[in-house]
Amino acid sequence: MPQPPSAASRDEPVIRERGDACPGALRLHAADDGFLARVRLPGGLLTAAQASALALAADRFGDGHLELTSRGNVQLRGLADGCGAALAELLDGAGLLPAPSHERVRNIVATPMSGLAEPGGPDRPDALAWAMEFDRLLCAGPWTAALSGRFLFAFDDGRGDVASLGPDVTVLGRPGGRALVRLGRAADAVELAGPDAPRAALAAARYFLDTAAQAGTQAWRVSELPAEHPLETVEFARRLEADGIAAAPTAGAVDWPYAAPPRPWGRGRHDRSALCVLPPLGRLDSAQWRVLVQAAEEGGGRLRVTPWRSVVLPAAGARAAARIEDAGLVLTPDSPWQSVTACAGQPGCAKSLADVRADARAVVDRARGQLPVHWSGCERRCGHPRGTAWVDLVATGPGYRITAPGQPVRHDVRPPELAAALADARTDPDVVKK
Repeated sequence: MPQPPSAASRDEPVIRERGDACPGALRLHAADDGFLARVRLPGGLLTAAQASALALAADRFGDGHLELTSRGNVQLRGLADGCGAALAELLDGAGLLPAPSHERVRNIVATPMSGLAEPGGPDRPDALAWAMEFDRLLCAGPWTAALSGRFLFAFDDGRGDVASLGPDVTVLGRPGGRALVRLGRAADAVELAGPDAPRAALAAARYFLDTAAQAGTQAWRVSELPAEHPLETVEFARRLEADGIAAAPTAGAVDWPYAAPPRPWGRGRHDRSALCVLPPLGRLDSAQWRVLVQAAEEGGGRLRVTPWRSVVLPAAGARAAARIEDAGLVLTPDSPWQSVTACAGQPGCAKSLADVRADARAVVDRARGQLPVHWSGCERRCGHPRGTAWVDLVATGPGYRITAPGQPVRHDVRPPELAAALADARTDPDVVKK
């Protein structure tokens, strides 16, 4: 599984001369295989009807596939030139574009298992309800459109799963109906009443924009602010008090929890049990996607896309698991796909030196190991997992460069040697697992 993120910080401030070009559902990105649209799903939440609309969009305008992203969103690829208006009309009709001026800033992740029964487990707040209320507030304020398409909000029910994704603003549930709000990677936080958490997260966004304007760096994320213009917890608490939100800084550093992402699982004890479905490499064709939609329709009518490129079905019919596995999707926690990710690679990306997805599929059964692995088609290493303990494959043209914790770098490893070299890198006995 991916490990907790490292605490590396930026040494130099970022100064940009151009705006944020992060793609959205309205601002399409020109890729090598056509245009790309990124549909943001606050909290990863979808109704079955909305999910059906995404499948229709993939078939009507794209290459018939849907990609899950590391922020719990959905991408459509291979879009035809000139389809933007019709795509926007379809998405708007499904309720997936409630605020066109804000659609790229709705970067909101939430604990995907929040609200699902944990027999004998702790009483946790509903992080998804926080996320939905925050999305309403975010889209209602015209000033929030100034946030970049990369600024990330996380609503964690207290277990520490999405809080570990390096958010710019983190809301963490606490016992007794309380919550913590953290700015960037600060060691401390402010504590407040849980119902005030969405408003406090919005105030954190305004604090960031005010500070970025004073710094004059056009920073897109909290980590990019220069050292002389930090976000300070005491000042944030003062701002919250001015907004009528009772808040106080914590007494020193907080012991931030960490929880591993949910592993795929299938058959439960009840006719309507939750499922966690893993599409290999986070990519599904529209037929596979519609299998999930049908399972959701037979259950509670909802899907939750996670930041780990999986889909949680909070309720599904008794026969859903068999249909999902028959469609080629993963429901077993020991699947070799459980910790393998990859960038788009060829033919979708002009910069890629290899078809990384095809290469990953060719060796996945023979290259199992404890460490997660990410395949990259070029040095940009798009989509790589957060943390420090994972295996990095980067296409070099002749082969792959393999970098693993505690091992010497292997250069230009060619396809016939890939499976053995990768299996060795993923099971190095000197790696201390966290």
